[in-house]
Amino acid sequence: MFFNLNSNKMFFYFILFFSTLISISANSWLGCWIGLEINLLSFIPLISNSKNLLSSEAALKYFLTQSIASINFLFSILLKMILLKNFEINNLFSILINSSMLMKLGSAPFHFWFPNIIEGLSWFNCFILMTWQKISPMILLSYYMNNNFLMFIMIFNVIVGTMGGINQTSLRKLMSFSSINNLGWMLAALMMTENLWIFYLMMYSFLISIMCFFFNMLNIYYINQLFIMNMKFSLKMSLLINFLSLGGLPPFLGFFPKWIIINFLIMNKLFIISFIFIMMSLIMLFFYIRIMYSSIMFNYLKMKWFKNFMKNYLLMMMNIFSMISLLGMIISTFMFL
Repeated sequence: MFFNLNSNKMFFYFILFFSTLISISANSWLGCWIGLEINLLSFIPLISNSKNLLSSEAALKYFLTQSIASINFLFSILLKMILLKNFEINNLFSILINSSMLMKLGSAPFHFWFPNIIEGLSWFNCFILMTWQKISPMILLSYYMNNNFLMFIMIFNVIVGTMGGINQTSLRKLMSFSSINNLGWMLAALMMTENLWIFYLMMYSFLISIMCFFFNMLNIYYINQLFIMNMKFSLKMSLLINFLSLGGLPPFLGFFPKWIIINFLIMNKLFIISFIFIMMSLIMLFFYIRIMYSSIMFNYLKMKWFKNFMKNYLLMMMNIFSMISLLGMIISTFMFL
């Protein structure tokens, strides 16, 4: 459904999975670097497709940006090994290592490659790039943090992710800016505690997987395709629910991790940062709602010959996902009983 399961692809998925585990369980910086390199070299064959020029370009761009980030990382860890004793924390080195990891994540101000590359990928590869590929750089970031630098980057991420998504017509680019925005929240979670970050990443992965699954199922890549679709109303509603959940609107599941992070920010007296985060979430919700409003309300040309047949089990899955998104907050409050 998502990808043709030939042994070639499976091999690279396997390596992609294990290279992340290598880099997060390595006990030296060099081991982390090797894990990241294997990860990069296993993702490129998954992206590139000889039949699609866009994906070949995306693979090349991905290779170049990631290898530049890897070179920076290697350079800074070698300098650190030569110049410093083992456990000294130095501001300059922490900023160097953090910047190379942020570049690997596609975080602002190194985010320019991210929407460009996502534009050339299939929905499943988009999903991998927005979720799994974030794990190892984030954990390496948590080993050697520069808090003041990361606070600035967090705010920058949230603002860039919001402002970038406003005039987008491509859904893939929209999801990539949404991912940059969520990266700001993830960095905030990582600065509190790693458990909170893992929780946020799992929630975000769940929500983004629903969106990617949905768009892949209906073969939708641009906003105007949502208008002309002869979709069932229930499907449009489930898409609306999941969009609002991704934006973090209170009754939905996507609000839960954001709620916890805002709570922590306020407990640590970071009022200005939490204010910026909440305001930017509102703008994100504005353009999500704009898409959904136009796709539900506009009386567009309904093409009579344009039929989309969906298997029953796919419809069932979409409805179950939407139910989880809708009722997730109610279920999750039982944690506090």
